[in-house]
Amino acid sequence: MFVRAGRVCVARFGPGEAAVLNEVMLEVITLLSEGFDRTDPVIERLFPDVYRDDAALSAELRRYTEDDLRSAKLEQAAMLLDGLPVEGGEVALDEEQAEAWLRALTDVRLTLGLRLGIVDDDVDIETELDEAIMKDPTSARVGQLSVYQYLTYLQESLVGALMG
Repeated sequence: MFVRAGRVCVARFGPGEAAVLNEVMLEVITLLSEGFDRTDPVIERLFPDVYRDDAALSAELRRYTEDDLRSAKLEQAAMLLDGLPVEGGEVALDEEQAEAWLRALTDVRLTLGLRLGIVDDDVDIETELDEAIMKDPTSARVGQLSVYQYLTYLQESLVGALMG
């Protein structure tokens, strides 16, 4: 998707791709704003304890840093949405924008991955998708795994373009 063109990373999004990306980013924004629930496993994953062996110290640090971190995540998601043509079209990202997109894509992949039970990169998404299709090709899981696979491809292509 993304390719390097001089100093920018460029990709062309079809209307369906833009709609999917828009929808999942809005879900993350909702989760981080009005749906922010510290007991949600996704929130725990997006805002992990810094000191795993010391809950009190982690809570103290969280008190000072969580609002800023949450604001940064919301800004990155908003930057992605601002740069995404709603009806599809070309996106050209400078390095700073591309890095913000990467962080936003990481957050949405972590969110969706955790909801799907994908907790590490060792999971073979192709196999998961094939199994879900064999079980029920019209299931919500098939659609969600397809979106997860698309987000992974999008993120990998952006990393490749940045490095190229």
